[in-house]
Amino acid sequence: MAEKPNRAVIFDLDGVLVDSTAVVEQAWRWWAQEQGLDIGQVLAVAHGRLSRDVVRELAPHLDSEEQGRRLDGWETDHSEGTTAVPGAADCLAAARRGAWAIVTSGGRELATERLLGAGLPLPPVLVTADDVERGKPHPEPYEQAARALRVAPASCVVVEDAPAGVAAAKEAGMKVLAVSTTHEAGSLGQADLVLGSMGEVNDYLRTSS
Repeated sequence: MAEKPNRAVIFDLDGVLVDSTAVVEQAWRWWAQEQGLDIGQVLAVAHGRLSRDVVRELAPHLDSEEQGRRLDGWETDHSEGTTAVPGAADCLAAARRGAWAIVTSGGRELATERLLGAGLPLPPVLVTADDVERGKPHPEPYEQAARALRVAPASCVVVEDAPAGVAAAKEAGMKVLAVSTTHEAGSLGQADLVLGSMGEVNDYLRTSS
């Protein structure tokens, strides 16, 4: 099937569209305490990555698939009160003028619940941990989104907040706008442009061709 020539906008979810940092970190604190791991070490590598990949790296003796499901289940059970990141709704309104998608390292049930809980629309293409073999920083999630949208990777603009996600999108051949909502701007330097808020992202999306 031929690719569409128009631009597509692809958003990460947590820290970009929904403010879930607190519950994500609480989930990892719960798991780290259970496993006797240092929470600082865990949080240093956990943001923006598949739960099962983080488990495989930090606790290779455990069943990473099972532990990943437990972590996602914990987050789903404790996700009440999730809110939209300021400016996120406006960004989606701008993106919906063309092709758009969401790529997240969480599971489909968790992602759907967070979007609905924050009052944000579900995307036409949603790529989750349930859909990929290799998560960020591997480019597979973003490559899969581009294929589903039928848009060339070079025509995709990605909005990310985590170094792993920035690396994945760049490896996929996409332009990356990093927003410093979760990480300091200095850690997002691989992106094409680093912005301070989703309001600034909205301004960019509305004024760029």
